[in-house]
Amino acid sequence: MALAIMGTAVPAVAAPLPGGLGPCLPGDCPAVYPQVSNGPIAGRDDNINVFVGGDFRVRGRAAEAEGKVVTLGSFDMEKVSGVSRLYNIGVAGVGSRVPPSPGTDWLTTGGAVRIAPDQILDAEAGVVRHAGPATGTIRGRNTLDPNAAQPYERLRDELATASRCYAHGADGQGRPATGTARNTMAETLFTGDGTSRLQVFNVDFDLVGRDGAQQGVRFLNIPPEATILVNLTGPARVINTFSGGLTDDTPLNRLRERLLWNFPDAATVELKGTGQFQGSILAGNRAGETTVTLPGINGRFLTTGSLTHTSAATGGGGQEIHAYPFNGDLPDCAPPPPTRGNVTVVKKDAQSGNVLPGARFQLWRETNDVAGLQTAGDGRDTPVGGVCTTDAKGECRSTVETGTYYWQETRPPAGYPAPATTVFGPLTLTAANAAQGVSVTVTNTKPVEPTGTVHLVKQNAKTKHPLQGAVFELWRETNGVTGLQTTGTRPDTRVGTGCATDRQGRCTFPNQPLGTYYLRETAVPEGYVMPKNPVSGPYALTAANATAGVKVTLKNAPGEPGKGKGDGGR
Repeated sequence: MALAIMGTAVPAVAAPLPGGLGPCLPGDCPAVYPQVSNGPIAGRDDNINVFVGGDFRVRGRAAEAEGKVVTLGSFDMEKVSGVSRLYNIGVAGVGSRVPPSPGTDWLTTGGAVRIAPDQILDAEAGVVRHAGPATGTIRGRNTLDPNAAQPYERLRDELATASRCYAHGADGQGRPATGTARNTMAETLFTGDGTSRLQVFNVDFDLVGRDGAQQGVRFLNIPPEATILVNLTGPARVINTFSGGLTDDTPLNRLRERLLWNFPDAATVELKGTGQFQGSILAGNRAGETTVTLPGINGRFLTTGSLTHTSAATGGGGQEIHAYPFNGDLPDCAPPPPTRGNVTVVKKDAQSGNVLPGARFQLWRETNDVAGLQTAGDGRDTPVGGVCTTDAKGECRSTVETGTYYWQETRPPAGYPAPATTVFGPLTLTAANAAQGVSVTVTNTKPVEPTGTVHLVKQNAKTKHPLQGAVFELWRETNGVTGLQTTGTRPDTRVGTGCATDRQGRCTFPNQPLGTYYLRETAVPEGYVMPKNPVSGPYALTAANATAGVKVTLKNAPGEPGKGKGDGGR
């Protein structure tokens, strides 16, 4: 769609601030926002008016912050002595008179709330929801919620990214200006091109008069309904102005809801003077500090860093932030959809190479910029999803955005000990390899079970000379029934194929797992008698005797089969 601005067709831009910030959120949004006054409540706006990515500090003689306030850090109030003990939050005695709805969260913190003794934070009909402890006097419902700020945490990064993009372009090469900004010392004059739907001004200087004094702010040649984006670049910026008033009969006030002051880089921002500053403010440096001593800020105040709302050291008080929406259309800085791919771990047996189901793994994303995986403490990396159990193919797989990942083995497969190394990675998923994904194969080594040997010696029962040619079977006790069972539905287990004694009368059954065994004699040497009970045992191979093994001596009595004593000579 194209809009006709002063007779010229220009393409429309339609990107709002990130996260739905900017416009009034019902509540009960007024069709037209009133000018600053102490009149009756004019509507209800449940959108965020003040967002602070760090800490929000109230100092000096500051008076109030109208609208919904969210700070990911702490809220700390310690005004100077001898002034009003109150700091109003949510509703202001003098302001747009469009506060949040009663019973909703008027102040949300990701940290503590500290109100100095003998001072009062007044949220009236709202909720103060805080993740950390709250001390001091708070009016309004006071609710401890460890996850209070969690819904808003993403806004910090989104606003920082947008702030850089508004000023420097999506490619970092700079946002082309459509107008000029000139500091004459008496004022900074912004002159637009008269046609563009988005008026962009790039400013690399402070808006101050001679020797840092106050100056005016003026805009010329701005098309009706155009959005104004002022990018104030550089490591530190100061605005010291007397411009802006309480009534909306001045040109600057009428630009308020379509004017954004953007500080993408500044580590320090100072907003001071005697004016009622008009327009919304975006500060994109997450390590930045913004100090406000202006009597009034009229618009959204969004900083990814910290905010100190205070008064000038030279005096004056009653500093206020007033809730007004931002309804402008900004450059489209939404990042492209993230590239996604599979990060896979395959578990195998170290000896056989067979895949192993049943191992448990946790996937972690590298987020703390410290080499290797950290799984504990405040600075740990970030777990991705829940614990995964390897499937029939021995695999755990997760589809994730590009980044660096680690698999952590939390439990080995059944019958395996935990490996010496339980963290595998880093695995780096990139746009180039996302289609095929990244994978790591890891192994578990089954413990070597101790084994032992059953040593048999067959002797003549009378002379104790060794007997060659006796045949024996070895059976392992496996059915839990006392004695040897060689037939039936649940026999014990025969080991190997049998053994015939050698010239020294020996049979050896090596490398047998620990357990209980029986020997069964199936043939005797020529001229000897089969014992009445050809089964001997049980013999226990244990960890204690595995090295030496079990030594068994069995004897046969001489005699023709069927003619001897038949007692086996045992």
